[in-house]
Amino acid sequence: MEVYKFGGASVGDAKSIKNTTDLILKSDADQLLVVVSAMGKMTDALEYLTQAFISNNDESFRILDDIKAYHFEVMHQLFPDAQHPVFNDVANVFVEIEWLLEEEAIDPPDYIYDQIVSIGEVASTKIIAAYLQLAGKNVTWADARNYIKTDNNYREALVDWEKTGQEIQRHLLPLLEKAVVITQGFIGGTSENFTTTLGREGSDYSAAIFSACLNATALTIWKDVPGVLNADPKWFEHTEMIPQLSYHDAIELAYYGATIIHPKTIKPLQNKNIPLYVRSFIDCQRPGTVINAQHTEKPVPSFIFKMNQVLISIFPKDYSFIIEESLSDIFNIFHKHKVKVNTMLNSALSFSVSVDHDELKIKNLINGLKEKYHVKYNTGLELVTIRYYNKDTITRVAANKEILLEVKSRNTCQILMKSS
Repeated sequence: MEVYKFGGASVGDAKSIKNTTDLILKSDADQLLVVVSAMGKMTDALEYLTQAFISNNDESFRILDDIKAYHFEVMHQLFPDAQHPVFNDVANVFVEIEWLLEEEAIDPPDYIYDQIVSIGEVASTKIIAAYLQLAGKNVTWADARNYIKTDNNYREALVDWEKTGQEIQRHLLPLLEKAVVITQGFIGGTSENFTTTLGREGSDYSAAIFSACLNATALTIWKDVPGVLNADPKWFEHTEMIPQLSYHDAIELAYYGATIIHPKTIKPLQNKNIPLYVRSFIDCQRPGTVINAQHTEKPVPSFIFKMNQVLISIFPKDYSFIIEESLSDIFNIFHKHKVKVNTMLNSALSFSVSVDHDELKIKNLINGLKEKYHVKYNTGLELVTIRYYNKDTITRVAANKEILLEVKSRNTCQILMKSS
């Protein structure tokens, strides 16, 4: 039993879909579950549609028409017969959004987001499944919302592991004994059958959930890079592929913002000791990176860059010490406004954090903090995290920069800085 996961880049156009289906057709797994993301940049487009609908923008239907046209153009390239059932199946998927857009946006924004944005995964998997069937593969399309059961925390739904495991074992496993199963990443369903999402870029996490509940022998995530690199090529001219990572190091890299793996992906795999392979769908002959329980003696230094950061410094109004009670209160305010802390440092009279610059969230957060504290903040910063740092790696990233905050542990250094 194996699980494959394909991201948006691997199904972004007709050529990519043909390449992806070739990989599936060549798989020698005795049982195979395939988890697929939305096509190309469709999640971004659906987020744009969601915002237009919530803000009562008259452009909503035009945006939806563009999204539909994108999918249908790809289908026309894949299916010579315009009467193929997939055209009707995908059209019916978009009807769900059309019905929603015809009403006034009175539901909570996060709920609306999940109902609209989730359609990207549903549409892409309909197309992939139909194309595999056209190629003669015995394939079953499955709705992930029937198996991954969550709470009602829309956009960041929490998985009910007990119910999810029961549904997957009882209803999905029998399907896998008969055919290759194509399903969606990123989405789940509540007990009331409302759609939820697991967080942006959550398809990797979905694949890990399925892998753990199916006791898979391996999970392979197919990417447009040869494996896990020690830095993002857009920031570093020379990067190095890491052939093997421990679960611990992979969790650390994901937590600090490495985009190659979703932060929640590793733990379900570690619990079941399931190896994760990160491989290239462009050059499938390369072995890629394996993530497992083995610890590497001399790990490669890794660099993670997070741009557009905000440094927020918080001070008590009465010059009292920053103690456990005030830290608890501060973190409750961050939690209330759904702002994730990327790094932090406290002194006797201040507590400083670096966060992503989401304009609306940060504005509301700062207003909330100012009710009890003095607040100062700086924008336009970059945060560099170096895993297994040394003096040379710090010098390399901090050249011609002004350092505003630096935090070090035994294996990790985080530097918040701006151009000098």
